Amino acid sequence: MSPLLQVEKLKTYFPVKGGILATLYRRKKEYVRAVDNVNFRISRGQVYGLVGESGCGKTTVGRSILRLIEPTNGKIIFDGVDVGMLDFNNLRHLRRRMQIIFQDPYASLNPRMKIKEAIGDALEIHGMIKKEKEEMILEMLSQVGLTPAYTYYEKFPHELSGGERQRVAIARVLVIRPDFIVADEPLSMLDVSVRSAILRLMMDIKTRFDLTYLFITHDLAVARYICDIIAVMYVGKIVEIAPVELLFRNALHPYTRALLDAIPVATPEERHERFLPKGEVPSPINPPPGCRFHPRCPFLLPPCQEVEPELKEIETNHYVACYLV
Repeated sequence: MSPLLQVEKLKTYFPVKGGILATLYRRKKEYVRAVDNVNFRISRGQVYGLVGESGCGKTTVGRSILRLIEPTNGKIIFDGVDVGMLDFNNLRHLRRRMQIIFQDPYASLNPRMKIKEAIGDALEIHGMIKKEKEEMILEMLSQVGLTPAYTYYEKFPHELSGGERQRVAIARVLVIRPDFIVADEPLSMLDVSVRSAILRLMMDIKTRFDLTYLFITHDLAVARYICDIIAVMYVGKIVEIAPVELLFRNALHPYTRALLDAIPVATPEERHERFLPKGEVPSPINPPPGCRFHPRCPFLLPPCQEVEPELKEIETNHYVACYLV
């Protein structure tokens, strides 16, 4: 069966604006290589996790897939359609099937729009009549746990808590019945007390609405709970891909092992010697040659500094870009 989403050799670079001195000395134009030759596939019904620390390019991957940011190069194939080849009208039509839940529920909702307007905007674009629109908005508010729905219908975002705002953002996405959702760190701006409730909601609506997720997070513990497959990113590159339990049981890339070692443990019996990478994360403007993790890796081999390792299949569905394996 063909994948619902296929990303091939995706690159998204941002030009670095030079100042007066750069112009005077005719300095070579530089780029932030936010996403640099990324490949992966997502099957229908999967929750595909994209994990890595801040600044590794996770969010840029998600926004490039939806063309909220225009990719520099590569292909994005959604259900057999090359997203990069679509004009504005066809892209807008396809976006009914591809939606995004943003990280910050405080910023993603217009403070001047009531909840009914925030959710109803997408329905108006697709020509729903007033009666149908009101019924669908109230139904969707109930579906995301905002009950009784009519009490939220006329409210403004500032009258809601952070968790309630994120539920509204989820309702806004669901109301047009998408097939695929990019969930961009949907829990990171919420209080710890409400994160588990939102996570359970996302698992529930996935089943009820037959959704496929690209779930972007820096938290491997959250990824383990919700994801089927995890791809680990480091400075614009994917360094390891594996089914979630296999990754936790047998992580092979040193960076992945470092991320796993950073997860807090509940009891002293679970503690073990931890691997903490040395040094700092390199700049995506001038990444090191070879493996991008090699300046921080204690298992350095001669080719690591010269030739970039390919992402290769080590065992069934387990891909690693490392010379150690």
